[in-house]
Amino acid sequence: MLGLTLLLASPILSASTIYKYTDANGVVTYTDQKVKGAQVFVFTDTMVETFDKQVYVTTQKHPGGETLIVHNELYAPVEVELSIESARNLVGVPEKPVRWVLQPRETIRLLTLSPTGNGAPSYSYKLRHALGDPRAKHALVDYPLPWEGGPFRVTQGPGGRYSHTGPKGRHAIDVAMPEGTPILAARPGVVVKIENNQNGRGTHPSGNFVRVLHDDGTMSVYLHLKHRSVVVGEGQRVRTGTLLAKSGNTGNSTGPHLHFVVQKNVGLDTISIPFAFTQPVDSLPNFAVGGE
Repeated sequence: MLGLTLLLASPILSASTIYKYTDANGVVTYTDQKVKGAQVFVFTDTMVETFDKQVYVTTQKHPGGETLIVHNELYAPVEVELSIESARNLVGVPEKPVRWVLQPRETIRLLTLSPTGNGAPSYSYKLRHALGDPRAKHALVDYPLPWEGGPFRVTQGPGGRYSHTGPKGRHAIDVAMPEGTPILAARPGVVVKIENNQNGRGTHPSGNFVRVLHDDGTMSVYLHLKHRSVVVGEGQRVRTGTLLAKSGNTGNSTGPHLHFVVQKNVGLDTISIPFAFTQPVDSLPNFAVGGE
């Protein structure tokens, strides 16, 4: 019998702290300088979702040894990297980590390790994974405004110092809008992941969200949505203009707004990529412009 240990990769997170307060004139101010009595927001450049329960390894023992099987239960491609470490008395151990792209809902037998017969075999493994196919290429740069109503205003653009500083959110846009504004799909695609049950700040900084995989392999994410307002399900196909949810103020949000970001997998990391809207945010949406 082979002995094994699972090693989990621990990402390094960058964080910034912002203080929100109202001065004597009733003006709301945000600052990175500590203010007594201010509301504190800690922003971290984390993934919107965690996938450890949906992208994982199982092992199958057989007379020839042990096979490591990688599972992708998501409705999107996932790039995985499987490393074998501390291997003893085994053959079939790769010299380098093995990378593979699993298609949506795919399972693959990635490695088989066999005992040498010279002693008790043992090993450990580490699985890294990133949502999205690294071969994806952005086919659409200009996006129609993904909401009904307006005009609204941008409260934080790409590279914003509050929370758009890390690679996962550097090119995101925050748009202030009344809670309950209809949020629509900016492009056609498949709903990969949703969160619908967070109320208020809750336990996750992104609040309620919808992630959509586009046909070119990129993904758009809609964050801080209203509690239990998401009306689409994982695996559902949506079109440009399909109602996804209503805007809200959930998670690590400084006020009612939509956080919109486009992402893809680069270097085994899901990061934000540049995009633009087809028209100014402070105008009424026109879905005849820019969609597919």
